[in-house]
Amino acid sequence: ARGSTHNHQAWLGGYLDHVREIMNVAVVLYNGLNSKRPLSFSLSDVLLVLFLHDLEKPWAFEEINGNWQRTQLFQSKEDAHKFRISKLTEYGINLSEYLERAVFFVEGEIKHYSSTQRAMSPLAAFCHLCDVTSARIWYDYPTIQDDPWIGAGRLGDE
Repeated sequence: ARGSTHNHQAWLGGYLDHVREIMNVAVVLYNGLNSKRPLSFSLSDVLLVLFLHDLEKPWAFEEINGNWQRTQLFQSKEDAHKFRISKLTEYGINLSEYLERAVFFVEGEIKHYSSTQRAMSPLAAFCHLCDVTSARIWYDYPTIQDDPWIGAGRLGDE
């Protein structure tokens, strides 16, 4: 599956590259930030949320006349989240409300922003930071060969 239609890791196999990339970013950021001030969540929770945050991607895209686009099933953030939860339920995986909300908010608060209450938990915010790093800073990484991050490389193929 692609990581997206256009904006990040948009090659076949880019979904796996994106997931691996954000999990690697998470380890680096978690260790760095947690050494300065204790974080209120575990690295294990971070990795679980990041692994699940784009679970719909293998079902999310279709090619029409040579152009990739999201299928009608996933036109909203809520649609994608419902699908993720249904897949987890199908396999007998039940997330706590804390983890489920973190999965929902990895891509930001968007229309849930409020100046009077916090929608994102610290866990969701940290995961958002990892996702944004991959999708907006390193959107075309990992490279096919000679990636500067030692050990990194594409699982997918352009």
